[in-house]
Order: sequence, then structure tokens, then C-alpha cells
Amino acid sequence: MAISSNSRDYKVGDIVTWKLPGNLPHIGMVVTEASNSTEKPQIVHNIGRGPELSEMLFDYKITGHYRFTNKHYNDQ
Repeated sequence: MAISSNSRDYKVGDIVTWKLPGNLPHIGMVVTEASNSTEKPQIVHNIGRGPELSEMLFDYKITGHYRFTNKHYNDQ
């Protein structure tokens, strides 16, 4: 998927990767859509303090945006 600065482009279930300070890779999953009040989706990730749920989508440089699609689903 394209990397975007629009929070509405990130849907529930999307996987996002970031580059943290110190050139450390990081990964998380979008678990809620952006709401009108915050404009940011909730992300589940583990940044070294255990699993967290936070609005951190744009806190670090995004390096990847992935979405699973099963194009063979209807063939089963």
C-alpha cells in the first residue's frame, strides 16, 4: 500500500512499519478507524514496554503500509 499522511488511508487490520530513533525497525497493526474527534486510528504495537494501544501512527517515520487481501477467497 502507499505510505500516506492521511490517517483515513489506514484501515483496521493494516500492518504499518516505522523506523524508530537509532535506526530501529518497529511494527504495529491498525485496530480502530480514525474517529472524527481524534482523526487518528488506534495502533497495537510493542515498543519495549509490553503491548500498547495508542494513537502513534505518525509519531515516527512510516516505512511500510500493508493490507492482506485474499484474491482467492471466492475460489474456495
